[in-house]
Amino acid sequence: MTDASPTLGATAAEAAEPLSVDAAAGTDSHTTTSAPVDGAVDTAPEDTPVFTGEAPAGKTFWANLNSPFRLGLVLTLGALAAVALGLAFWNLSTIIIYVVFALFAALGLDPVVRWFGRHNVSRPWAIVIVYTAFALVLAGILLLVVPTLIKQISAFFTDLPTTIATFQKSDFYGWLSDTFGSQVGQITDQVEKFLTNPANIAAIGGGVVNFAVSVGTTISGLIIVLVLSLYFLAGLPNMKVAFNRFAAARNRKKAAAMTDQITDSIGAYLMGMVVLAFCNSVVAFLLHLFLGLPFPALMGVLAFLITLIPLIGSVLYWLTATTLALFTGWVPALIFAVIYLVYMQLEAYVLTPKVMNKAISVPGALVVIGAMVGGTLLGLLGALVAIPVTASILLIIKQVFIPKQDAKI
Repeated sequence: MTDASPTLGATAAEAAEPLSVDAAAGTDSHTTTSAPVDGAVDTAPEDTPVFTGEAPAGKTFWANLNSPFRLGLVLTLGALAAVALGLAFWNLSTIIIYVVFALFAALGLDPVVRWFGRHNVSRPWAIVIVYTAFALVLAGILLLVVPTLIKQISAFFTDLPTTIATFQKSDFYGWLSDTFGSQVGQITDQVEKFLTNPANIAAIGGGVVNFAVSVGTTISGLIIVLVLSLYFLAGLPNMKVAFNRFAAARNRKKAAAMTDQITDSIGAYLMGMVVLAFCNSVVAFLLHLFLGLPFPALMGVLAFLITLIPLIGSVLYWLTATTLALFTGWVPALIFAVIYLVYMQLEAYVLTPKVMNKAISVPGALVVIGAMVGGTLLGLLGALVAIPVTASILLIIKQVFIPKQDAKI
């Protein structure tokens, strides 16, 4: 009986060759490394990764999951920093509005300053001339309008019963009564009782006091804006140069051209809006004056403020002024509505193309969307600056983003 041989069933060559075992065979290559069999060569690389239960070194986020305290601390500090920045922005919102308003005012006055420059007037003297003229015009408007506004507001409350009695005798009131029944008379009586009640007048007086405080705050804000705009207007060329240096040297020429185009368009747009609003104000004042409608000065100021709103300002004032004119009579209200509607067509097809010929054209849908967004965020100021901001974004998209996309094949 013979012993079992390890070479049973093998050839002589196979028996002479040592038996080798793959180190990774039957094992997880990422876990352990098999020890080599006696007499075999270790072929496993020395840098084979060993599983330790931790995330890879390059995966920072997943590595932090192994330290939940550190991850929670970092997230908490980031959230607190974001809240602090939000609160700081909220507290500084008024100052930010002043700065933005002053910058846009400087851009709006810059075309006038450059016009003087083209007529051999140095920039400092041109700025002095522009601000002196602006101060004289503003002082004249305040001297003419403010006393008249105070008198007309006082007259409104004094003559309120007479005004309501006249309205009840008008044909328009008769048409309302025939159409809607006795409810019109009840509403009119309730309005008269509310406005003639001394307690309600006292409450209105408190509102007037608050309004006066708001007016004082607005005047101080306007002074700050005027001072800032003066500094911005004086340093506008240097501001452009400094802004263009943020671009790469090879792109500065194009950036400078785009900056000039954007600032020129914004200045032309803002100046054009002020001119058109002033024309609306003059037309509204003259119509109220010659048609015998009440409060012509007040309605002229209201026309200037409302028509600053892009696209819909003129229509909004037309509806408001026509509705208020109905309290005087349907004939003057109809005359006012027709004449002002004719002026709106003249403004849309004659004045606006001439005044806005240097401004960037913006599609009507974007004008409405921009005005609504700006008005919601910043009120009248937001509605005023929304269109030039939208135009600037469109210009950047057309001259920067689209050419890059067209270059990709």
